[in-house]
Amino acid sequence: MILNNLKDKRIILASGSPRRQEILKSIGVQFEVELRSVKEVFNPKLKHHEISDYLAQLKADQFDNLKANEILITGDTIVWHQGKALNKPSTKEEAFEMLQSLSNATHEVISSVCIKTQEQTEILYDATEVKFKSLSEEEIWHYIEAYLPFDKAGAYGIQEWIGQIGILEIKGSFYTVMGFPIHKVYNTLSLIN
Repeated sequence: MILNNLKDKRIILASGSPRRQEILKSIGVQFEVELRSVKEVFNPKLKHHEISDYLAQLKADQFDNLKANEILITGDTIVWHQGKALNKPSTKEEAFEMLQSLSNATHEVISSVCIKTQEQTEILYDATEVKFKSLSEEEIWHYIEAYLPFDKAGAYGIQEWIGQIGILEIKGSFYTVMGFPIHKVYNTLSLIN
């Protein structure tokens, strides 16, 4: 493992997201998944990365008794479009509305990560611009029916069919859009003693 400073650490990823798990594993980090239930509610006055920062911190706050050798990682992702956050849709109709609003437009995907040890808590975020082509109603419904994107902010996954056929351009990190700005996570983990 290139992150030798972590070899005696127990790393806890508090995320049920298979994408976050896959990305963290891909850089050679050994971790355990531990989930705690949290209501993802935030003050409507929060804007942009303040929302995902707050939610990542809220998830980390559920773990208040970390041992000296433990590192906790939590994350949250939002889609920021037309001055508001698009979270996970709860119905097919809500997913359709979200995707229709993203069609033929540019939005931002913001992913925040909280890295917590016994001594310190660090929150980092990254934002990537994503531009969609004009999506037809048929394309949107096909995606919703075939991929059921109810666990994804903004009702889509960049790595899935709609990302493959619909995204014209991204400015920033692909992994941020997937929900985990791994370049920033790696840099932060490399500095932990």
